[in-house]
Amino acid sequence: MLEYAVSEIPSEKVLMSMPNYGYDWTLPYMRGTPARSVGFIEATDLALRYGAEIQFDEASQTPYFNYTDNGVRHVVWFDDPRSIEAKLGLIDELDLAGVSYWTVNRCYVPNWLILQSMYEVVKL
Repeated sequence: MLEYAVSEIPSEKVLMSMPNYGYDWTLPYMRGTPARSVGFIEATDLALRYGAEIQFDEASQTPYFNYTDNGVRHVVWFDDPRSIEAKLGLIDELDLAGVSYWTVNRCYVPNWLILQSMYEVVKL
């Protein structure tokens, strides 16, 4: 999506959006069925509760896991320090103007530590 954006818009005008949430999808996915929004800490707590192994998708640079609750299968996609660092690296790779965050009320401390270690933070 970002590669397309910078092919149409000058990269110095593009801010990458970063969510502070993941999604818990029921399986099999059916069009029109909403996923439940989960915070990053909530996602890892959920994996622990169900004994799910957190895996890492190299193509999307994103962690995920599967679990079953009362016979209903789920898949959860979320961010962790590895995926956050990979996403923030796109700022330099694509020469973007910066990043903006969604739902800042869901605090995930590693997110802010990684951001501050990579860039100067300017609040607008």
